[in-house]
Amino acid sequence: MTVRPFVPWPDRRLRTAAEDVPEITDEIRALWADMVETMDAMPGVGLAAPQIGVMLRVAVVDATPDRSRRILLANPEVLDASSEIEKGTEASPNLPGVSAEIARPKAVTVRFLNDQGMIDRRDFEGLEARSVQHQIDHLAGRMYFDNLGRVKRDMLLRKAKKGK
Repeated sequence: MTVRPFVPWPDRRLRTAAEDVPEITDEIRALWADMVETMDAMPGVGLAAPQIGVMLRVAVVDATPDRSRRILLANPEVLDASSEIEKGTEASPNLPGVSAEIARPKAVTVRFLNDQGMIDRRDFEGLEARSVQHQIDHLAGRMYFDNLGRVKRDMLLRKAKKGK
């Protein structure tokens, strides 16, 4: 297992949709292991493969304080989202030093390939739901700040640029 470096914003890979994973192989399992190691080395609760420059629809999430509920996802897709919206602070190691309040559905139902290569369907709530949605955005070539209005997004990006 290896802690992998993050792709810095505005690298084009962060704006490119990742490719579907046709099957779960030993290479995908090794990638997940590296991603878990990388996620554990940062303060966040999730990581998508494009964040480390791998253009596959692969993500990891663990929103527990003791990192006891690792969720390994390939090709995740939101099937249903609650009408209840919740705001929460989001950030990304690809654009360090800034964060924003983002409104997202409080709960989602997601279909994905699990580590056994089986199609899984799971309900997520709260921080776990937020992180899963955040990772799915990354897999589609979107950053969390794309969920902001233009003025707030531009302010955030100017602030990030000043911080460098």
